[in-house]
Amino acid sequence: MNDVIEIALIPIARPTFDIPLAEEVTGQVRAVLNEAGVAVSGPATLVTTLEAAQAAAAELAHHPPDLLLLLQATFADSTMAMAVAQATDAPLLMWAVPEAHTGGRLRLNSLCGINLAGHALTRVSHPYETVYAPPDDPTALEKITALAMAGRVKRRLQQTRLGRLGENPDGFDTCKFDAVALKQRFGLDVVQFNLPQFFAQVKTADPQIVGDVAQTLGQSLSNLAELDQTATRGTLSTYVTLSDIAQTEKIDGFAMRCWPEFFTELGCAACGAMSMLSNNFTPCSCEVDVNGTITQLILQWLSGEPAFGSDLVSVDEAHDAIVLWHCGLAPQAMADPAAEQRGTIHSNRQLPLLMEFPLKPGRVTIARLSEADGHYKLVVGGGQMLQAPLSFSGTSGLLRFDHPARQVLDTILGEGLEHHLSITYGDHVPALLALAKMLDIPVLQL
Repeated sequence: MNDVIEIALIPIARPTFDIPLAEEVTGQVRAVLNEAGVAVSGPATLVTTLEAAQAAAAELAHHPPDLLLLLQATFADSTMAMAVAQATDAPLLMWAVPEAHTGGRLRLNSLCGINLAGHALTRVSHPYETVYAPPDDPTALEKITALAMAGRVKRRLQQTRLGRLGENPDGFDTCKFDAVALKQRFGLDVVQFNLPQFFAQVKTADPQIVGDVAQTLGQSLSNLAELDQTATRGTLSTYVTLSDIAQTEKIDGFAMRCWPEFFTELGCAACGAMSMLSNNFTPCSCEVDVNGTITQLILQWLSGEPAFGSDLVSVDEAHDAIVLWHCGLAPQAMADPAAEQRGTIHSNRQLPLLMEFPLKPGRVTIARLSEADGHYKLVVGGGQMLQAPLSFSGTSGLLRFDHPARQVLDTILGEGLEHHLSITYGDHVPALLALAKMLDIPVLQL
């Protein structure tokens, strides 16, 4: 699912410095990026005039990259850097390279160049990041990658359409959202859908398509045929209908009112449908948690894997871990391959279809776009999902955070955070921190 990162490399130089060395350094940087699987655009030769910089800037305006990498191949005044930087809203990273202290000529003077450009950019309040490292420095590549991934997420948020199905339940202030603020701050749109009208669509889902979905799902859920088939087909019809809406309305994710109406009006659970959609990279949050779905989108864009919105329900003192759980909507890609995947019924409402399995072990990133204090902040954490049996029915995992479980719990409760946290596999904390800085929102680290 993960797209290739796109970086515009603009190497700036002045002919009075050592141009052969500048070309060599530029070639090394380009090679490092290519080896990392990055799609590199930008001029093939050094940019040495304001006219060439303006031409590169025009290209950036037409094709915005995930990251603008301004390589100070040699010293130059700030005019070329300013022309390029102000042509796009892509995040800017300026790279200066060290050179040997030979006692002779200063061949590149690269560091002084980004110092000059940084001052000019600061005077006009244009944000930027810097790297001072040789082309083969792995920490430089890590920073470039994190910034580019964050830049891509920021750009994708501006193109996002999120479907909101129904209204959040009374007393679930954690699922409130501000559509105007989301549009202003992040550029995304929230599209409201009527619950009764949606139920009517579900009831007209094509039986053949629903049957095909059931046959495919039966290959991974060993007991699917043992469950109430009328209710199960209701859940699968929900999945088919939501998939159609996502395609026709260009919806990237859903926030759904999953109870009580799915049980009382449609006679089935929504959980299994949400699991399947999230597994196919259309993330879903229950209880109409719009900010939760946004968080899941961010995480899946960073990881290239599905994301899961969960409740924090227990502390396991023996393992210094926290139980993340939800009724049964975790994506199947997160299932522990050593455990059996089963379909099940809702623990309170006694209707299918829900997924039941423990989460697979591995490194995970935790996040939440929070409005707990009335302002946006990004909650970020990391940890290790332990291999463990189900803590409770449905989908759950035993997560050992990078900090003591009690400390994490005290932070969540003390800060009054929302009750949903989202996870994806892999370590994506650096990109999340970079994204928060780009979006100008504070970070709370768990």
